[in-house]
Formats: sequence, C-alpha cells, structure tokens
Amino acid sequence: MTENAEVPEPAGTINPPPAVKLTWVDTVAPAVTRPYLRLSRMQGPIGTWLLYIPCLWALALAILATESYGMRDLWTVIGCGIGALLMRGAGCTWNDITDRDFDGHVERTKMRPIPAGEVTVKSALVWMVVQCLLAFGILITFYPTAIILGILALAPVAIYPFAKRFTWWPQAFLGIAFNWGALLAWAAHTNSIGPVPLVLYATGIAWTLFYDTIYAHQDAEDDALIGVKSTARLFGDKSRQWLRMFMTLTILLFGLAVVLACIERSVLSLVIAIGGPWALGWHLTWQLTKFDSDDNAVLLRLFQSNRDAGLIPLPFFALAYLV
Repeated sequence: MTENAEVPEPAGTINPPPAVKLTWVDTVAPAVTRPYLRLSRMQGPIGTWLLYIPCLWALALAILATESYGMRDLWTVIGCGIGALLMRGAGCTWNDITDRDFDGHVERTKMRPIPAGEVTVKSALVWMVVQCLLAFGILITFYPTAIILGILALAPVAIYPFAKRFTWWPQAFLGIAFNWGALLAWAAHTNSIGPVPLVLYATGIAWTLFYDTIYAHQDAEDDALIGVKSTARLFGDKSRQWLRMFMTLTILLFGLAVVLACIERSVLSLVIAIGGPWALGWHLTWQLTKFDSDDNAVLLRLFQSNRDAGLIPLPFFALAYLV
C-alpha cells in the first residue's frame, strides 16, 4: 500500500511478515504446504469453530426433540467437524481468489498468499476444488436430505465474497453461508427439515451479524478507502445499539428453537435447556460492555471469544437430555 512496504518473503519461509505471530503452519508444516494452509486459514481455527458450532447446536436439539441418539450421531459430530474445517478452508480460498485485487491494499490482508505472490490463482483454484471434493466425500455418508442441503450450501458460499461490493450487509450473507450447518446437521439426524432448524438457522444469522460486525470494525478505515461495504461502516457510531439488537434477536430466536425442540419433554428438561441461550446471552452482554470500535486488539479478542460463547449452551442441552 506504501512505497516502503516490505517485499514478500519466498513461499515456504519459516519467518512470516513482522508483527505476525508464529503458528504451527510456520514452524511445523512442510514448507511447500504453508502458503496453501494459510489460504485455508489453518493457522487460525476460530472460523472453523464458528462454522462448526451451529452444527453442534442443531444436532443437540435434534437429539432432544427425537429423544434418541446413536453411533450415526457420533459420526455426524466427527463428519461435521472435518467438513467445517474443509469447507471453511475452501471458502477462505475462494474469498482470497475473488478479493485478490483488494487484499493488497488492506494492511491486515496484504501479506496473504495470493497478493504476496506465494500462490497463483490457478493453484489456489485447484486447492479449493480438492478441499470441496474431500468435504463431498464426507457429505455423501449422511442422509439424502443432508446431502441435498450440503450441495445447496455451495451457492451462498460462492456469493458471499462479492456481497461487500453490492450491499452494506455482507455480514448477513456470511451468516447465511456460515450457519447452513444448522440445517444440515438436523437433517443428518432426522433426514428432514422443520421449524426447529429453520429458527436455529435464523439464530445463527443474528449471531453472525453480532460477531462479524465487531470483526469488521478492524478494517473499517481501509474498507472506506477502497470502497468496500460492511455493517461496521454502515452503523458507524451507532454500532453498539445495533449489536444490542442482534444480541437480543439471537437469544430470543435461540430460546424459541429450544422451546420448539423440547415441547414434548418434561418441564425440568425444558428449563435446563433454556439455560443454554440464557448463558450465551450473558457472554454476548459481556462482549458488548467491552466493545471499543477504535481498539483492534479488543475487537479481535471479542470476535475470537465467540468460540467459547457458542460452546456454552451445549452442556445445558446435554443435561436437559439426561433429566
């Protein structure tokens, strides 16, 4: 972005750009694989967790609703986890391909493999296809409804990188893509779709609007310079009010999904399960109290804390099944 910008290091180098924390990708992975692993963001698992967690929510509520579980559900947990890793990697690779002309002008992204010259667009496309094919191999082990949903998921994944060019709400498009697992995991247990997964899907979208608006504030200034849209830029000084609305919507929708899933269960089971959204709400409230749109370190820490936030409801659901 500036004339004094450092020349990117050769592909496979152990030492990343200054101010970049060393990860296992930089120190353990074979040198030839490092640019591709960085394309897939393997050095930062938070995105995989945020893709995976809606799957766990949906499977847990499906088990509560049907009052049954088996070895197929264990495979769903494993398969969705591996699938989330692969599809998050494929999605990030696609995002970097489509954003290659933008990333070189944004401080946080200018050293990504494509703008840094470590990977060609053709090689990145091949890597993306490989990840998709591996994920498809897992998908075909699920029920037919889940397979169809998994294939349909490619549409929002393909559209998302372009959203910031034509709408101020790219975070909503990310929510549509990132929470598809809520539909898929429910179908992996029941081979059907119903009100519970649809409400849970809407829950995830609201949650994504919350955490990704926080994340987007890191790039707000650079985005303004290059003309990229985001909810962070749209909301500006009113972001805290919008975040509070997304938080409230997340908890209300999540609570509704839990009630619908547990409607045939005991009152005690329902009360315990409702504790999941309630506890998540307290974590989101804490994030809101710490929110500072001018402190990128705080913004990143809050965004990353959503892994823990998303896992909080699961023990409540497990206990609700046991009573």
